[in-house]
Amino acid sequence: MSSLEDLRELDGHAQAALVAGGELTERELVEAAITRIETYDGLVGAVAVRAFDQALAALDKPRTGTGPHGPLHGVPFLLKDLGPTASGLEATMGSAFLAGYVPAQGSELVNRFRAAGLRILGKTKTAEFGALPTTEPRHQGPTRNPWDITRSAGGSSGGAAAAVAAGMVPVAHANDAGGSIRIPASACGVFGLKPTRARTPLGPAVGDLMNGLASEHVITRTVRDSAAALDAIAGPAPGDPYWAPPGPGSYLETVERGLVRPLRIAFTTRAGTGPVDPVAVEAVHRAARLCEDLGHEVTEAAPEIGFADLVDPFLVLWAAGVSSAISTYAALSGRPPVPDLFEELTWTLYERGGTLSAARYLMAVGHLQRAARGLARFHLKYDVLLSPVTAWPAPELGTFAHGTPDQQLMRAVEFVYDTPLANLSGQPAMSLPLHWTEAGLPIGVQAAGRFGDEATLLALAAQLEDAQPWAHRLPALTGTGRPRSES
Repeated sequence: MSSLEDLRELDGHAQAALVAGGELTERELVEAAITRIETYDGLVGAVAVRAFDQALAALDKPRTGTGPHGPLHGVPFLLKDLGPTASGLEATMGSAFLAGYVPAQGSELVNRFRAAGLRILGKTKTAEFGALPTTEPRHQGPTRNPWDITRSAGGSSGGAAAAVAAGMVPVAHANDAGGSIRIPASACGVFGLKPTRARTPLGPAVGDLMNGLASEHVITRTVRDSAAALDAIAGPAPGDPYWAPPGPGSYLETVERGLVRPLRIAFTTRAGTGPVDPVAVEAVHRAARLCEDLGHEVTEAAPEIGFADLVDPFLVLWAAGVSSAISTYAALSGRPPVPDLFEELTWTLYERGGTLSAARYLMAVGHLQRAARGLARFHLKYDVLLSPVTAWPAPELGTFAHGTPDQQLMRAVEFVYDTPLANLSGQPAMSLPLHWTEAGLPIGVQAAGRFGDEATLLALAAQLEDAQPWAHRLPALTGTGRPRSES
């Protein structure tokens, strides 16, 4: 069970079990992942920074600690090239502005990934400074959807989702400030959970991002890998400005134990900021019927407020966040921002964010916080809300590149449907890969839960995964640059 294709089909748990059982060494597992990246990434374009030599050299270092290996120990892994940094690895944030920049300081999150035994092979591509829900950075070239290389892998964690979907690695780091875990997970047919606000650390360099919009986690093939990764990284670090309520002790044990009662589940396919494709509606209706078949109480219902009502205040935080990030990295790198080094939309957000008044920013924060209270009241009645992740399946590459920066931004706003709601409220939300279109494209279903209650979402996801498995589905790629149909 050690061929290139055999390993491509296995999740992190199964790959780690091969090492624990003596069927493979960690080096063989890592070398096989390197071979898969070299074989498939020329077609997919998921990897921005390769750190193969560092990963192999780390295998020769003596193990620290005396505790047992965790369920993901030895598993090949990729970091997203946005947000948390690893000392010694280039950090571009998808931009020519930071080409060649290598930070001296690493992040607490990266330390926790390493402590779990994950083997970092490099970094995945991202939208430039995470600005768009597609991963087509001008500086590095696009990440292509492994199911159809003419289409986007979503964003901004598109490189992570594509790498996992293609089977290069079973687990990859991702982050989400407006849907950037869930959107590419949906586009690529893999599992993506955005945790509760402050469930995972952002430090030491960052205390809070965009008033708490951003969360850090992973994209995976299976629910159990996501739960195990959350066990490894959850919890505050010293000095964090705030943190999430305590979890259940072990998310993986919660998944293995399963749900203890039927859930009250609402579903909605209401209009978003633009038209919703019938296939996105069908995906939600099918998921709702599946939940009902599994014994849950399912009702069509939605919160009073949707993202369409909150676009303006959300974009105030978005522009401020992009502008702040660029200014911060300008100070760290000693490089003055100049427009030629940025994509037009990114530069527009940088300039716009720099001119916002403090009063306007705080008014936007207050507006979004009031909306979050309404969402919390809705979840007093319902455990879970099902809805589309995106308004339509993975778009063609270049879809968000046309028109003025404002036109690009509004096209993105229409695409993301309601995903930013979970960011402004801090709720956990996930993309479930339950549906494929007739053309063979995946499109996910979002499930949002109560603040602090990832456990219920993960247990529900595991039940749905058992009822309608998805991890066996792989895009049939060749190493010659041409996809072939799924067997």
